[in-house]
Amino acid sequence: MHKTLIFRSSLLLWLALCITLPAAWAQAPAKPSAAKVLQDLKKLNVLGSVLYVAAHPDDENTRLIAYFANEKLYNTGYLAVTRGDGGQNLIGPEIREGLGLIRTQELLQARRTDGGKQFFTRANDFGYSKNPEETFNIWDKEQVLADMVYVIRKFRPDVMVTRFPPDSRAGHGHHSASAILAEEAFDAAADPKRFPEQLKYVAVWQPKRLLWNTGVWSFGSQAEFDKYVDELLKIDVGGYNPLLGKSYGEIAAESRSMHKSQGFGSSGSRGTSLEYLKHTKGGRAEKNLFGGIDTSWGRVKGGEKVAKLIQKAIDSYNPAEPATVVPTLLAAKKELEKLPDGYWKRVKLEELQDVLQHAMGLYIEVTASDYAATPGQPVALRVEAINRSEVPVTLQSVMYSFAAKDTTLNQPLKNNEPLTYTATAKLPKDMAYSQPYWLRKEGTVGMYAVESQQEVGMPENAPAAQATFSLQVSGQPLEVTVPVVYKRTDPVEGEVYRPFVVTPPVFVNLQENVYVFASQEPKQVQVLVKSGKDDIAGKVQLQLPKGWRAEPVSVPFDLKNKGAEQRVAFTVYPPQEEQEAALQAVATIDGESYSKGLNVIDYSHIPAQVTLPEAAAKIVKLDLKTKGQHIGYIMGAGDEIPASLRQIGYNVTLLQEGDMRLPRLQQFDAIIVGVRAYNTVDRLRFYQPTLLEYVKNGGNLIVQYNTSHNLVLPEIAPYPLQLSRERVAVEDAQVRLLQPNHPVLNTPNKITQKDFEGWVQERGLYFPTEWSKEYAAILSSNDPGEPARDGGLLIAPYGKGNYIYTGYSWFRELPAGVPGAYRLFANLISLGQNTTSGGTSSKASGLK
Repeated sequence: MHKTLIFRSSLLLWLALCITLPAAWAQAPAKPSAAKVLQDLKKLNVLGSVLYVAAHPDDENTRLIAYFANEKLYNTGYLAVTRGDGGQNLIGPEIREGLGLIRTQELLQARRTDGGKQFFTRANDFGYSKNPEETFNIWDKEQVLADMVYVIRKFRPDVMVTRFPPDSRAGHGHHSASAILAEEAFDAAADPKRFPEQLKYVAVWQPKRLLWNTGVWSFGSQAEFDKYVDELLKIDVGGYNPLLGKSYGEIAAESRSMHKSQGFGSSGSRGTSLEYLKHTKGGRAEKNLFGGIDTSWGRVKGGEKVAKLIQKAIDSYNPAEPATVVPTLLAAKKELEKLPDGYWKRVKLEELQDVLQHAMGLYIEVTASDYAATPGQPVALRVEAINRSEVPVTLQSVMYSFAAKDTTLNQPLKNNEPLTYTATAKLPKDMAYSQPYWLRKEGTVGMYAVESQQEVGMPENAPAAQATFSLQVSGQPLEVTVPVVYKRTDPVEGEVYRPFVVTPPVFVNLQENVYVFASQEPKQVQVLVKSGKDDIAGKVQLQLPKGWRAEPVSVPFDLKNKGAEQRVAFTVYPPQEEQEAALQAVATIDGESYSKGLNVIDYSHIPAQVTLPEAAAKIVKLDLKTKGQHIGYIMGAGDEIPASLRQIGYNVTLLQEGDMRLPRLQQFDAIIVGVRAYNTVDRLRFYQPTLLEYVKNGGNLIVQYNTSHNLVLPEIAPYPLQLSRERVAVEDAQVRLLQPNHPVLNTPNKITQKDFEGWVQERGLYFPTEWSKEYAAILSSNDPGEPARDGGLLIAPYGKGNYIYTGYSWFRELPAGVPGAYRLFANLISLGQNTTSGGTSSKASGLK
């Protein structure tokens, strides 16, 4: 954590607040209604906390979280062991780290909706895992446990709740692993001998009890569930909150609908809704989840006066004039500040200051003139402060986290009279770039590398820049800290906020992540040089391994304005032999080298995210032959296969509505249907007859994996096949050739066991389990201890053409530059072609 982010308070206090702040670092200033202010007032007198634990984004029970946070007013958190990096993306092309960043922000938006707080460990979602043993072979179990213990010691939950059991009923190795870790962390957090290095920042903590949030799904049937239901703790979470104007089922649906990259839009529910919890560890709760736990100010020595004053404010609260409770709240603040330092003092002081601010309608905002700046660069700021009450307020000074001195003002903030001014502040020359903290250093397949103990558990970076406003409210001091943000007015969306970030002065972006050389022909590698500030000049070059060369050696650039771009091209020549290596683009300015790219992830439901990936790409020289040239591609849930196919010389057309005519389709050597297209492209129900007619007339149709749930039509193939959830999760699991003489394994590339080396994340997913005799099963594979899965690649002649269904994970392997995956996929495309590599088929020759 950068030292300039910490000021006017001790490191430990600041860190403690970081993990307890509600909706920490939301970009737009909060504008709660008078009813919400009353809700927050009531929460000041509740001193209870609960931590929900599961494996991924979307695993959390948003109904229970919404109920805990808004009905019981507990300090409620969700600890997701991973950021969901290994899943699929329904809204765009991002996978792996990019997808993890999206799902992190979706979780934060969900928590802003349901009132919870969000935490993570360093575990990387490496993809589907069938059991916890496999999971712990890839995760560093002790490190993940340490992270969970750290969050428990910081957040100090009275009660912990797991979503999954620690056994096979969890349905996913990550799921059961999260429960196993939660049970171990429950005890380890209270043991000073476990992870003692954490005790520099936190104290040991023992939650009172741990329960499993179960249901009919975990018992196999309603009848089996009914046998045990009397032993379970029941909570009705279907209540209505009149202050929020919603049921907890409605809040939960809004929260869950934030998981848009997973297609989890939900409808709200109203009325009684029971949740069931099974005792796991600690003191048993007989009738009340918090039975035997004091959730009042009675748990804090000397807290009685604070409780009485807060209750007085609640009793006298007038929603038409919220500010009338400010004097009482100021008195409560004074009493609270007298108490010895402790967890609940810190939490409630922060909450109380928020309520004070909102009761006065005190709006404070600091915006930068641009969303990004470089170290050492001056930043133009606009400050707005307005007090919308009769409470006397004076703005004494403003201090920026990156500046050494206060801006002294001593300006009264009169009722509804805005104070606005502009200022310029210079960023330190050594200020850290705004790379997400878990991506700063390269980790492993199973773990992210995080060097700072204090950052462990945090959902995102602390703001790059903050401003602290020192105020006098009726003669009492009040400090309000806000992030520096960027704001613009969109003609459609209106006010749009995004985080302010610190970046290098120059970016070098490679056009591709992988460059595949299928012959000795050179390729053009384009580098986009983009300026992060005005007036930069230098040169850019490629760094290549031995055997590769680039022409020219370097290219000069001269960019006058911030944001200006210059595209430069290098011709890269591959070696003779097959090889996998890496190239790096580097820009040099005044003797300083810069090798970061600029990646912006921008979706309307989350704040825009900036990452600074290394300007590096995998380069692959492989022995590859192709037949046919022209490919039609129907995009599904989003993947990078079209770009991968263009890498090896195919002409790929993304098919649109107007292309779905038989004469048009017959011009393509193959048509490929993208991942989960039959789940996400509703128009396929109308395209299907034409696609099958294309096959019957001699076409080659390749359909990639779909899930059996929510298909847009009941039959996606010309002959029966039954999709399932079966998969091969181990990426290096043996692959057996069931039909070694089949053309797809021999033409134009001879497929051998070597072609299944170096695969990433998995072999494949959602394999069919049943199919008619017309299909030939080509490959077989299975995870350790499981039966053979033969349905990953099925081929059936249909009329004059071929229908191919494949669950192998081409959408991961091709963008990762796996040589054997390219060779086999080229054979799928080539099936039925009679031309040699480099030629044009008879169907393709008439393409327009």
